[in-house]
Formats: sequence, structure tokens, C-alpha cells
Amino acid sequence: MKIAIYPGSFDPVTLGHLDVIERAAKMFDRLVVAVMHNGAKKPLFNSEERMGFLEKTTAHIPNVEIAGFDGLLAEYAGQCGACAIVKGLRAVSDFEYEFAMALANRKLNPQVDTVFLMTSAQYMYLSSSMIKDIAQHGGSIADFVPAAIHDDIVLRMRKDD
Repeated sequence: MKIAIYPGSFDPVTLGHLDVIERAAKMFDRLVVAVMHNGAKKPLFNSEERMGFLEKTTAHIPNVEIAGFDGLLAEYAGQCGACAIVKGLRAVSDFEYEFAMALANRKLNPQVDTVFLMTSAQYMYLSSSMIKDIAQHGGSIADFVPAAIHDDIVLRMRKDD
């Protein structure tokens, strides 16, 4: 069984993330979408909320599993029996950072390769940070996030005002 991990903070999940998830799920027998816990960051949504959003938005993809993790991605990949780490790329600047991470992960776990997927052109500009900024300023995020979680994001942004 070919298992891959698609890691990220997903704070919140965007249509760009979902695009990569759907495409990667076709390439592997099982895709673990791994929500990272990073103590250095202050996410808008906690890990459980982010995993819940991903479960809602990927329920239609039978071979996708949502999990949370803390620690080194290369070690987590080994624990999952993954042969690949999937990374979505939006721009050349993403590649430089992700390439360095891929080399480090390969050094830490030589059994795991990194697979880079270019985001679809319609989502190349999307980021979770941009979506939070738009929502915080009262703009519409309907074209940027899955419909299943749109209202949850808008309600949270209103609470934080």
C-alpha cells in the first residue's frame, strides 16, 4: 500500500489545499492529511477545529485520513509507513523553502521521498493568512474556502472583533 502524508497547518483549509488533497489522493492508496501543531505559532483555530474542518471538506474522498502530529515530519512519516510527503507549491519562492525541507527530511528518513504538486492556476495566490486577513476586514471569502466551513470561519472572525 502506497501511503503519503500531506502536512500543513491548514489554518484554515483553503480551496487550494483541497485541490492538492484531491489530486494527491488519486496518486496514493492512502493519503494522511497531517495537521501540524507548532507551539511557536498562534493559530486562529486549534488543532481539533482544523482537523474537523478537514474531515468535513474531505469526507467525499474515501482514502483520505485526517490526523494531528507534533514533532519531526520525517519521523511521523516513518510511523505512518509513508513512502512520500506531498507538498503543494504556489510559486518559485515556495520551491526554495520546500526543496530545503525535502532534503532535510530525506536525510532524516531516506525511505521517504517528497512529491511536489503545483497548485492549480486558479488557486496559486491563495493562502490561509490572506483568507484570514480578508475575513477579518469583512471581505467575502466564499470563493477561497470550502463551502462546508465558510460559516465557521466567518463566525470565528466576528467573535475575535
